[in-house]
Amino acid sequence: MPNAGVFRLLSIALLAAAGLLHGGFTAAAEDWSLERLMQTLGKQSSGQATFSERKYLAVLDQPVESSGELRFRAPDRLEKITLKPRPESLVLEGNTLTVTRGKKQLVLRLSDYGEVAAFIDSIRATLAGDRATLERTYGLHLSGSAERWTLTLLPRDPRMAEVVLKISIAGTRGQLRQIEILQADGDRSVMEILAMGATR
Repeated sequence: MPNAGVFRLLSIALLAAAGLLHGGFTAAAEDWSLERLMQTLGKQSSGQATFSERKYLAVLDQPVESSGELRFRAPDRLEKITLKPRPESLVLEGNTLTVTRGKKQLVLRLSDYGEVAAFIDSIRATLAGDRATLERTYGLHLSGSAERWTLTLLPRDPRMAEVVLKISIAGTRGQLRQIEILQADGDRSVMEILAMGATR
């Protein structure tokens, strides 16, 4: 299985892709439900957004901050481009994950890592509006209203839970605003997302 850092990058980037561009959705408060949220996030689209991220690590007194862009092209290409404090890119397309830092490049076949493959399948299920597949990987809990909601994902697989304890996604209607990932070792990351618009 890839290290926790790669798993966390996948988590944030894929979840961000699930809700980049659906800000126009409206729903009456009484109609808001997990099923309605899944339908909203399941709308396939392509686009880009900016992000700022804070990583809280047990070995450091201050959070590590970074920022950059997220790009998604249906059906399965996702890029997380970190611009500050130093360039880094993560590109996921099909079964291949490519991480580039400076002159170093790491290429992984996701099919070689069962837990990660299951995780990615579950997020792609979110993009497709397939709640049943998502619930095979996570226990889901939705709180709040359409205007201010939080979706909590708890890994069902014990091996996955050894890396990630909980993922909390906050949003307004169909627009993701924040993704927080709590790792089993106590480290956590918080990403704020600002959608920039659709691309064709």
